[in-house]
Amino acid sequence: MSTPQWVLVDTAVLPEVFSRVLEAQAYLAAGQAATAAEAARMAGISRSAYYKYKDAVQAYRAAQPEQLLTVHLLLRDKPGVLSAVLTAFADSGANILTVNQNIPSEGRASVSVSARTEHLTLPVEQFLQALRGLTGVEKITRTEIGTTA
Repeated sequence: MSTPQWVLVDTAVLPEVFSRVLEAQAYLAAGQAATAAEAARMAGISRSAYYKYKDAVQAYRAAQPEQLLTVHLLLRDKPGVLSAVLTAFADSGANILTVNQNIPSEGRASVSVSARTEHLTLPVEQFLQALRGLTGVEKITRTEIGTTA
């Protein structure tokens, strides 16, 4: 199998089926369709057309640094502290990409969380303040172009 070669092309010049595949993918991502078959039907294409192109057609999303957030937290080693942090991410609309936790030492654990923030329901700085206010959060450092919170 050859390595994919990606190109950026305006959908206006592509066959309509590609736009319909993107539409079906959006239905699935938004939870508006429970299955690929349902998403394909909603987008007006056959299930076989969807499956034929689903891995080869992807929406382009320009990398926007403000949409990615990585925070390093120093948490008390107590039950529920990390869970409260992750719940705060979810409740705010952030999409967690990675969570890395070191083994606790001296009653504290170092945790890094990276998340997409394009659907964050409040400004990032307010979100970080909310995290700081959680029981068991001792320190937060934000990693984004060398800045700290």
